[in-house]
Amino acid sequence: DINYVYLLNGVIRWVLTIKNACIENNEELKCIRIEDGKFKEIRKDLEPYAQEEVMDLEGKLVLPPFVESHVHLDTCLTAGQPHWNMSGTLFEGIERWEERKEFLTKKDVMDRVNKVIRMQASHGVQYVRTHVDINDPNLTALEAILELREEVKDFMNIQIVAFPQYGILSYPKGKELLETALKLGADAAGAIPHFEFTREYSVESLKICFELAQKYGKLIDIHCDEIDDEASRGLETVATLAYETGMKDQVTASHTTAMHSYNNAYMIRLMRILKMSNINFVANPCVNVHLGGRADTYPKRRGLTRVKELTEAGCNVSFGTDDIFDPWNPMGSGNMRDPVYMGIYTGHMMGYEEILNSYKFVTTNAAKTLHLGDSYGIQEGNPASFVVMDAKNYHEALNLDAPVLKSYKDGKLIASCTPATRKILF
Repeated sequence: DINYVYLLNGVIRWVLTIKNACIENNEELKCIRIEDGKFKEIRKDLEPYAQEEVMDLEGKLVLPPFVESHVHLDTCLTAGQPHWNMSGTLFEGIERWEERKEFLTKKDVMDRVNKVIRMQASHGVQYVRTHVDINDPNLTALEAILELREEVKDFMNIQIVAFPQYGILSYPKGKELLETALKLGADAAGAIPHFEFTREYSVESLKICFELAQKYGKLIDIHCDEIDDEASRGLETVATLAYETGMKDQVTASHTTAMHSYNNAYMIRLMRILKMSNINFVANPCVNVHLGGRADTYPKRRGLTRVKELTEAGCNVSFGTDDIFDPWNPMGSGNMRDPVYMGIYTGHMMGYEEILNSYKFVTTNAAKTLHLGDSYGIQEGNPASFVVMDAKNYHEALNLDAPVLKSYKDGKLIASCTPATRKILF
């Protein structure tokens, strides 16, 4: 496709100039000049170089690349192997995964993950945070994805969370496995306090997680209170530890679905430490809604954390896919539209401006969660990484399920799409 080589002042440069781009819903269309993989200029008008070809977007939407802030790549494409999760519960999903782990090999993991990250890339995803099960004495999946991370870095940045699926203290040598995973190169330490045997184990496991993350200079991402039980309150411990250790926004609380069931009096008190701690939150709307409320008759809870309230309080919230065709989710394509679409419907965030700006849950907000820094985003001097969508703004893109026409990483085209042509014959 379009990757231009241009002779500029006697020097060969990679140059691409785009005009009539709708950058992040801005009605004032802009021109973008890319040189040597970076955004050189972004302004209303740009004079093309002599004989330079120009790509005219005709008002199409340009966004920063999509960021998948929570997924389990090691479990992807395993639904029904060897049995389906018939109850649709989180805990049967864990049981089904335990059965599938008996057949786990390094090649098996790499083959499946290779397929899925290419699916994600086709939808404009360029950054992925994956939680990898480390409750395995051989750390098979971790070693596979660590190797794959290097192989695919030209088109996908993979961040790995060492995730103790069965707990740190409730699994033999759980602490030792977590520490080994961090030494091998995992980017973040994980925990699952609501799955530990006791409340005491829950609190202690979080202290261990923070201790190891600080020891090895890692981020933290906790599977926190992923349950409908209103008595599951690991989040207050996570937020307090983040505040007291000073790790703050280096810490992420994923799921926090028990918050959906907290009484409002408790929530008012909890919100104080949540804001003070400055931690990140990740909701996984499709899977949270699918797994949540399974013990209810009627009314049935949605099982989604308080996205609207957290956002209005100034907390950073992003959306993730969580699972792609595995024991916890029998569907999934890696398209970040799905969690956004589900999230704003179930979260009662359907005002026009809320819909228009909901792309931030899978771009700028998610980039904060992953600590991508100031180099992420469509700004002069930044790496020229962006996507072009077949829509005039994100409301239209979301409503009409518009495809990502092009995905550029560091100025290089890594994925493209030709929209389907539909004809009505009557």
